[in-house]
Amino acid sequence: MRIGRLATLLLAAVFAVAGCVGNTGESHPELVVGARPGSESVLLADIYVAALRSYGFAARGETAGDPMAKLDSGAFAIVPAFTGQMLRTLQPDASSLSDKAVYQSMVAALPEGVAAGDYTTAAEDKPAVMVTPATSTAWGGSELDLLPRHCDGLVVGMVTGVDAPSQVGSCRLPAPREFPDDATMLAALRAGQLTAAWTTTANPANPADLVVLTDAKDALIRAENVVPLYRRNVLTDRQRLAINEVAGVLDTAALTDMRRQVAGGADPQAVAGAWLAEHPLGR
Repeated sequence: MRIGRLATLLLAAVFAVAGCVGNTGESHPELVVGARPGSESVLLADIYVAALRSYGFAARGETAGDPMAKLDSGAFAIVPAFTGQMLRTLQPDASSLSDKAVYQSMVAALPEGVAAGDYTTAAEDKPAVMVTPATSTAWGGSELDLLPRHCDGLVVGMVTGVDAPSQVGSCRLPAPREFPDDATMLAALRAGQLTAAWTTTANPANPADLVVLTDAKDALIRAENVVPLYRRNVLTDRQRLAINEVAGVLDTAALTDMRRQVAGGADPQAVAGAWLAEHPLGR
């Protein structure tokens, strides 16, 4: 009788171990990373898709007119965003400007059920002011905090549809002249028809012969760092690790280069995959 009971216990232990082994190989549902229509948003989503796949998780990108609504409904598991843009959507009157303050304010304003991963401290795409080398020399440097000292008489240009600040420090800017594209605007800047032109820090159209004014540590323009937003209680710890590790690898130069490739006709998913192959995430 005791032998039979012992055999039963041993058999139960074998099945329990087999069950544990089976669970270690348990597959996870495919994660959908959402993006807005448009190559730049799709590229960001593909970066996080590539990160998840590099960890062995099934993932794919999908576009929607309102990715946050899809995230809220659970149709999307992850949506990459820019911290400043998201904060402006959630809290239009927020005054935070620095990358850390913007991130913290954004996290505090997120709807219930949505969390934020780590933001890319080295990768940003915030509004930036571009001037000619002659203007930079006349102003005495290439720092943005020089602009308010030359506020009177500024003529500023922007590409139609770009969301540019109306004020930089103490300088309330005049209404900008609008242009159909970067090339036309930059030609006007070079010709002296503009004092300055709005661009962004990761704009692949920024030419080497013009000067993008750098924003100091005490920021005058709101930060725009890449951040993954995700559904709470959906991702595993390892899936969160995969998307968070992008923050330690991606920088503005890489983002600009990938955008340049995509603008030239390259497939965003192939570009993101190639970049991650050159910058593998840790284990």
